[in-house]
Amino acid sequence: MTYCVGLRLDRGIVFASDTRTNAGVDNVSVFNKMHVWERKGDRVLVLLSAGNLSLTQAVVSLLNERLHTVSETGLPSLMTVETMFQAARLVGQTVREVLHEEDEAVQANPSLFVSSFIFGGQIGGDVHRLFQIYQEGNFIEATKDTPYFQIGEHKYGKPILDRVTVSPMRMGEAAKLVLISFDSTLRSNLSVGLPIDLLIYRKDTLEIGEQRRIDVDDPYFRKLSHAWSEALRDAFARLEEYEAYDPAAAPEFQLATPAPEPAPPSPQQGEGQRDQKQEA
Repeated sequence: MTYCVGLRLDRGIVFASDTRTNAGVDNVSVFNKMHVWERKGDRVLVLLSAGNLSLTQAVVSLLNERLHTVSETGLPSLMTVETMFQAARLVGQTVREVLHEEDEAVQANPSLFVSSFIFGGQIGGDVHRLFQIYQEGNFIEATKDTPYFQIGEHKYGKPILDRVTVSPMRMGEAAKLVLISFDSTLRSNLSVGLPIDLLIYRKDTLEIGEQRRIDVDDPYFRKLSHAWSEALRDAFARLEEYEAYDPAAAPEFQLATPAPEPAPPSPQQGEGQRDQKQEA
């Protein structure tokens, strides 16, 4: 399985992906799931992939092939589109194209052909943007209300992102946050594993700020993982302990008694009222 995160902030975007793939517990391999296209001063595009490896590799291969054939075919490529929206549409169209070519196999085994992507970056003249692209080829864009996307085994690393993410945070803080999200996932799911590929893009630079691979011996990640565990234990120890519920000590609550409804007039009272009206 896979875990990938893209976090869009006011200052830029942080991307991270694990590298583990498996076809059973005894067949585990390392594959790159972060793909980067860069033309310094013009654009930086990053694609994270999760799901069926043959499908995601075919998508990336087609995108790369068309970088060199665009002049012959006249079709757009990631290096010729003018906006991030057009680039996201191009990736989505490529996903649909690959699925169409494998239609017979997809129809026979639909559960095996599952994929999803996180795509983001910046093209000169456009703002930095982040998208999640589904296997059907459609996509959504990150906003200030939802500034991050996850694909793959996302549930373990989601709580810390929900609690801490704010758009104005510094890029170093964001990288720390993403790595803590990965640490939580690594501890709870064996299908996600090191190394982790990390990329930091600072807006309007139009070049990669930092790209590195974090392995099991990385001193910062080991220190961060240990410190986060200790901080959680310390916070847990300082929380007020649960005390057994004692019904006798619980305050008594009484339901408010509704005011009685007025009794309907008796037949004799009704006749008297009619007589009074007639006399008047």
